[in-house]
Amino acid sequence: MGGRQDKGLQEVSVRALDVARLESLIGPERMARFEAAAEASQATLAGRMVLNVSSTATGGGVAEMLQNLLAYVRGAGIDARWVVIEGDRQFFTITKRIHNGLYGSPGDGGELGEAEQRRYDSVIRRNREQVLSHVRPGDLVLIHDPQPVGLLEAVKQVGARALWRCHVGSDRPNEWTGRAWEFLRPYLQEADGYVVSRQGFAPPWANGHATHVISPSIDPFSAKNEPMSHRNIEMTLRYVGLLNGDRTPPGVPFTRRDGSPGFIRNRVDVVQSGPSADVGAPLVVQASRWDRMKDMAGVMEGFARHVDRALGAHLVLAGPAVTGVADDPEAREVYDECVERWRRLPDEARARVHLACIPMNDPDENAAIVNALQRHASVVVQKSLAEGFGLTVTEAMWKSRPIVASAVGGISDQIAHGEQGLLIDNPDDLAAFGAAVERLLRDPVTAARLGAKARERALTSFLGDRHLDQYGRLVATLW
Repeated sequence: MGGRQDKGLQEVSVRALDVARLESLIGPERMARFEAAAEASQATLAGRMVLNVSSTATGGGVAEMLQNLLAYVRGAGIDARWVVIEGDRQFFTITKRIHNGLYGSPGDGGELGEAEQRRYDSVIRRNREQVLSHVRPGDLVLIHDPQPVGLLEAVKQVGARALWRCHVGSDRPNEWTGRAWEFLRPYLQEADGYVVSRQGFAPPWANGHATHVISPSIDPFSAKNEPMSHRNIEMTLRYVGLLNGDRTPPGVPFTRRDGSPGFIRNRVDVVQSGPSADVGAPLVVQASRWDRMKDMAGVMEGFARHVDRALGAHLVLAGPAVTGVADDPEAREVYDECVERWRRLPDEARARVHLACIPMNDPDENAAIVNALQRHASVVVQKSLAEGFGLTVTEAMWKSRPIVASAVGGISDQIAHGEQGLLIDNPDDLAAFGAAVERLLRDPVTAARLGAKARERALTSFLGDRHLDQYGRLVATLW
């Protein structure tokens, strides 16, 4: 569980998508600006390949963003590819420790000393030659997050340009961030630049000219975000077990990443003490990885203790099946902790809280189920303790959902409090969290206003044309 062993490097298939389909949403002027930027990037790259290196192809926001973004890059005529390194459980335990450290958390409290560095280096050496077989002098390589960062030096030695794209971080340095940066610093010296979601996430020693702030984006046409009718939403959620009612296979279609139609076939593994919520019951939803930084257990406690049960609301905590995220060895542990805390809730509260593991054997189907769940939600929450950038927040914004989230990391850049959602200054303040959720449940007019403004903000700032334009400007500085 939690790590690939002896499978070797994996090349991820990415289908090219025509960026022109965004024009119906962004308009002709914005489309024309993007096309000009794409042509400039093609000229700068002059046939060079752009290789992305990450640690998993499914199960998290980085993998989902890469699948969507690279499809548009390829559609713009740029040779963009994606490979996933192999690692074992011990390697991913070490890199998860670094990941947590960059968030300012001790994680499992384990060491990041010489023994861990030797183990990390041994896995990087196993991947080195396979990665280099994909790289030519002059190519551009983007290394994503801590797991493959040790490949930077090798990539530079063969004459490629190399950027480190870090998707996590904390604005508040502490001993744990310091320890993580100390581990990473020797590997990062060769990078031509750093790409972060906010300025405060950059390596503390980084030259300002080498640091580029680029926020992620969503694909509005993906299975996660495409439109769904109310009928199909309800049929899907009944069938998979997240709403009470008929579980006959609904034949609800969704669009796969290759453009073909898919249909909901799998059910969700739900821990609950009674029936699922009725279709008319208000639903509060957090859809995240089973990661301590997402604080699923805190969401559960805040909902159970501080949201008036007379409102009849139910909470769904939804995450990927715990065997489906290859680079996260803590997922099972975090999920089991949530189940144990759920068992300790009072009977009445336990009946209104549902823990859902959505199968990952078909990532597009997983995305379609999450799409239905977010669209049905009365309130979407993201009570993270730390967050690089909340893709689930942007997904909810795109769906015009009212949002309650923590004012941490990139979420503070996505939402202005009282304009596109409600922000909690202290994510540990469960009473404030519950009060914000309850406010939106009691005031549908305010909830609808915030949802509409959130949709406008997502359209303006968090679609792929803006994202790719920023990368194009960065590429122009490398040659």
